[in-house]
Amino acid sequence: MLAAVLVVFMMLAFFRASVTGWVLAIMVIVPVVAIQSRIPDTALQAVYSVLFLFILLFGVPLLRRNIISSTILKIFRNILPQISATEQEAINAGTVWWDGDLFSGRPDWRKLLAFPKPSLSAAEQAFLDNEVKQLCAMLDDWDITHRRADLPPEVWQFIKDKGFFGMIIPKRYGGLEFSAQAHSAVVCKIASRSGTAAVTVMVPNSLGPAELLLRYGTDEQKEKYLHRLATGHEVPCFALTGPFAGSDAGAIPDYGEVCYGKFEGRQNVLGVRLTWEKRYITLAPVATLLGLAFKLYDPGQILGGEVNRGITLALIPTCLRGVQTGRRHFPLNSAFLNGTTQGEGVFIPMDFIIGGTPYVGQGWHMLMECLAAGRSISLPASSVGGMKLAARTSGAYSRVRKQFHLPIGKFEGIEEPLARIGAYTYMIDAARQFTALAVDLGEKPSVISAIVKYHATERGRSVINDAMDVHGGKGICLGPDNYLGRAYQQAPIGITVEGANILTRSMIIFGQGAIRCHPYVLKEIAAAHEPDRKRALHQFDDALFGHIGFALSNAARSFVFGLANGRGIPAPPGGETRRYYQQLTRFSSAFALGADAAMAVLGGSLKRREKISARLGDVLSMLYLCSATLKRFEDDGRPAEDLPLLHWAMQDALYKTQQAFDGVIQNFPGTLARRMLSALIFPLGMRLSPPADHLGHQIATLMMQPGAARDRLTAGIYLPKVHDKTHHALSPHPNLPPQAGEGANESLRESCDYDEQDATGALEAALASTLACEPLQAVLEEARQAGKLSALDELPRIAEARDQGIISAEQALQLERDYVLRRKVIMVDDFAADELRAGK
Repeated sequence: MLAAVLVVFMMLAFFRASVTGWVLAIMVIVPVVAIQSRIPDTALQAVYSVLFLFILLFGVPLLRRNIISSTILKIFRNILPQISATEQEAINAGTVWWDGDLFSGRPDWRKLLAFPKPSLSAAEQAFLDNEVKQLCAMLDDWDITHRRADLPPEVWQFIKDKGFFGMIIPKRYGGLEFSAQAHSAVVCKIASRSGTAAVTVMVPNSLGPAELLLRYGTDEQKEKYLHRLATGHEVPCFALTGPFAGSDAGAIPDYGEVCYGKFEGRQNVLGVRLTWEKRYITLAPVATLLGLAFKLYDPGQILGGEVNRGITLALIPTCLRGVQTGRRHFPLNSAFLNGTTQGEGVFIPMDFIIGGTPYVGQGWHMLMECLAAGRSISLPASSVGGMKLAARTSGAYSRVRKQFHLPIGKFEGIEEPLARIGAYTYMIDAARQFTALAVDLGEKPSVISAIVKYHATERGRSVINDAMDVHGGKGICLGPDNYLGRAYQQAPIGITVEGANILTRSMIIFGQGAIRCHPYVLKEIAAAHEPDRKRALHQFDDALFGHIGFALSNAARSFVFGLANGRGIPAPPGGETRRYYQQLTRFSSAFALGADAAMAVLGGSLKRREKISARLGDVLSMLYLCSATLKRFEDDGRPAEDLPLLHWAMQDALYKTQQAFDGVIQNFPGTLARRMLSALIFPLGMRLSPPADHLGHQIATLMMQPGAARDRLTAGIYLPKVHDKTHHALSPHPNLPPQAGEGANESLRESCDYDEQDATGALEAALASTLACEPLQAVLEEARQAGKLSALDELPRIAEARDQGIISAEQALQLERDYVLRRKVIMVDDFAADELRAGK
C-alpha cells in the first residue's frame, strides 16, 4: 500500500499536478489508506479532521491566500536579499531565450532544432571573401605589435573606407547593416590574423556610441552622427571604467551637474557641467567621439524631481574644450589603442545626452540592454578566431614536426592536448553561431551572453595554452614567424573585459539566471514588491503554488530519470545523439531542482555563497553549450567525420556537469539537505566518465591531415594564399644547390597556392608536402638501412639517392622542396642584439 501511495504521489509530481489535483488525490488516498490500515475510529476521526483542515486550507483559494500565502509572503519579504538599483537593472535587462527552456527542467528539443540554421546573405559572404580577406592580407602582426605598436596608416584608412566601423549601422545611414552572424564572422576571421585589428574593428560595433544611438538616440542625434560613424569620419570610444569603479561600474564617481552655461557663443544654455576620469578605454587615444557614463545631479532641481538623477550617458566630441585625451595603456603587448580620458568642468548642452532629457538617469538600463547583445558577439568571435588558428596550426605542426622518427602528434602525450583543442573549438564555435542567431532573431540574451563570453574566453585560454605546449620552442620564441605568441600573451585581456570572468561565473550566470530565467521567482519577487496588498497576495499565491508544483515535479523527474540514467526520455531520433538529448533533459530537471533547493535553503545568503552559485552556473553553462553543439551537428548534416569531435565535446561537458552537481551537493548546508539532493539527483551514484582515449586519438588524426572535418572545424579563418600578395616565393635554404632550390620552388608554386613566405601559409604547404613525400622518405630510409646511402645530412642523402637511381630527379626535387618547407616551419626567429633594445 505504501509503495502504491508513493507511486501516485510521484506521478502527481512528475506530471506537475495543480494544487487542486493534489487536494483531490489526498482526499481519495488518505481515507483508503486509513481504512486499509484498520485504524481505530477515534484515530480515523482525527485523520478526517486533519484531512478536512487540509482541504480547507489548500483547496479553498480565499483561505489559502489569507492564511498560508500571506504568512509565507511576510517571511519571503524579510529574507529577500537587498537588490541595488544597478543589480535590478541588470536583472531586468535583456530577454529569456533557450536558457528559459533549460531552467524549466523540460527543454523542448523540437524547438531547438526548429531554429533556423545560421547563415550569411550573399552580400555578407562577399564582404568576407573580399574586403575582409584584403584586410587580413594587409596585416603583419609582428610589425603591428613589435615595431609600430599600432596599425599601419593604410590599414586604418582601409578599415574606415570599407565600412568596417559601420557593420551594425543601417544602410540608410551609410552602414553595412550586417546581421549579428556576419558581424561575428568578420571579427572571427580578422582575429585569426591579428588580435589588434580584431579589437579595432569590433569595439565600434559593440557596446558604444553607434549601438546606443540606434537604440535610444534622438532623430537629430542619429542624423548627425551615424553616417559619420559608418564612414569612419568619426572614431568612437565609450568610457565607463575608472580608477575606482571596475566590476562595480555602478559606483562610478564621475559626475555632472545640471546648470546653465555658455556654449558656442550662446549664453544661458541648459546643460551639464562634467568632471570625469576614465581608464582602460579602447580607441580613446584616437577617438573623435566620446561616449561617457556619469552620475547626473540636479542640485537646483532645474529639471524637476530628485537631485540625484542616476547614471546618464552622453556623446562628447573630443575636440571640446576641457576634454583631455591621456596617455596610452599597453595591454600585454597588444597594440590596439587603449588609454585614458579626463575632463574637468566640461560644459555640454542637454542635447548631448543620448536620447535627450527623457533618458536622463536611464544610463545603466541602456548599458545593460546593449551589453546583452554586444557581449554575445565580439568576445566570443575573437576567441573563436584564435581557437581555430590554434587548432589548424597545432594539427599541422604535430604532423610535420618529428621526434624519435615519428610525427609528434602520434604520441599519446600530444594527442591529449590536440583532443582538447579540437573539441573545445568545435563546441565554442557552435555556441558562437547559436548565440549570434539569437541576436538575429531579435533576442537580447543577457544570461546566455554571459555564458558564452565566459566560456569562449576561458576555453580560448585553455586552447592557446595547449597549442603552446604542442609547439614547444616554436611557440615561445617571438618573431614574424610566430603565429601563437601574441595570442598567448593577450588571452587574459578577453578574460578581464566586459565583465571579469571571476565575477561572471560566481555572480552573474546563475545569480541573474535564477531570477531572470526561472518561471516563478521573478513573479514572486514582483509580488513581494507590489504595494497593493490584495494584488500582491493574488500574484504571490499563484506564483508560490506554481513554484511548489514546479519544484515537486522536478524532484520526481530528477529521481526517476536518475534511476534510469536518462533512458526512456523522449528525444529526437538519431543513434549518435539520442542519449545526449536524454542526459541533458535529465540534468535540466536536476538543475531546476538544485536551483530551487539552493534558493529555498540558502535564501538571501545565496548571494554571498558565490562558490555554490558558480557551480550551478557551470551546470547551466554546460547545458547551453551542449545544446548549441547538438544544434551545430544537426545543421551541418550530421557528418560522420565530425562524430569524434561531437562525442568528445559532449561527454566532457556532461562529465563536468556531473562534477559541478557533486560540488554543489558536497558543499550544501545541512546533512539532511545534502543527502536528499544526492538521492534525488544521483540515486544510483555518479556514473558518467570523461571522454575515452580512443576519441582523443581520432580527433588528433583528423586534425593532422587535410580533409572535410578539419576544414569544417577551422572554417572562416584567414589562410594566406599566393594571390593575396605580390611576393610569395619561398626563398631556398642557403645550403640547397641553386638549381635544386629553384626547381623545388617552381614545383611548389605549381602544386600549392599557399603563401609560403607567411608562417601559416608555409605550415599548410608543409603539411601537404609531408604527407605527399612520406612514401619517398620510406624509400630513402630503406636504402639507408640497407647500406646503399652513406650521407649523414638529409640534402646530400637526397642527392646521393638521385645519383644512384633510387629516386628520380623529379622525386629528388620534391624531397628537396619538402626539406625547405619543413625547415621553415620548424625554425624560429632570431635577432641581432640591438634589434631588441627598447625603442628599436
